[in-house]
Amino acid sequence: MQQLLQQAQKMQQDLAAAQQELAETPVEGSAGGGLVKATVTGAGELTSLVIDPKAVDPEDTETLADLVLAAVRDANAAAQQLQQDKLGPLAQGLGGGGMPGLPF
Repeated sequence: MQQLLQQAQKMQQDLAAAQQELAETPVEGSAGGGLVKATVTGAGELTSLVIDPKAVDPEDTETLADLVLAAVRDANAAAQQLQQDKLGPLAQGLGGGGMPGLPF
């Protein structure tokens, strides 16, 4: 029983460390061939948005908005993949049924 408790504590520590690493890891997404670049943390927090001046057309703000959305979505997809890579093995170790609040 003591060994099982120690294993659970170790997994909890590993999970906390992985979540902290995710919160600090930048992931980039882009759209329009790199005209718009979004950076999010591995936890999905948007931290940076870079828009190339070539993407700015005052007569067509809809296209720019679409590029921004696409870049943010691309970055978030990369963040979700990073979450699965980092936390997936830990979730399997906790029973394999996934973890509440996490996308796997």
